[in-house]
Amino acid sequence: MPVTLASPLSLYSIPAIWLTAFLPGTFKTLLIQQTRGYNNMEPRQSTSRIAADKVLPANVAARILRMEGAHLNGYENLPIWIAAVLAGNIARLDNYTLNVASLLYIGGRITYNYIYFNQATEFQSWVR
Repeated sequence: MPVTLASPLSLYSIPAIWLTAFLPGTFKTLLIQQTRGYNNMEPRQSTSRIAADKVLPANVAARILRMEGAHLNGYENLPIWIAAVLAGNIARLDNYTLNVASLLYIGGRITYNYIYFNQATEFQSWVR
């Protein structure tokens, strides 16, 4: 049986969306490790330590803070997405509709993260 948009695939969007929330935190940790060193003994202090660092270039510190913001935003939205996908499947909505909505949401989260990481102007912040 071929996999199409009519196949029941929307539940697979849940781990994909989790990944879009998880990866910004990983990228943030890697960038901190490359710039100032990551303190795994106090991982929650690493971001605030970077924000207070006067030696680190301001654009790098701002990017790290934006990565943290994207990470937190992803986890704030994850339960809502899980509930929506489960509700749609329980209500037996059309698989095609659920799959298209899932693909659009995954694409939207990836685009959101990209813009969030790379924004440099006020206008770009409104785009996200």
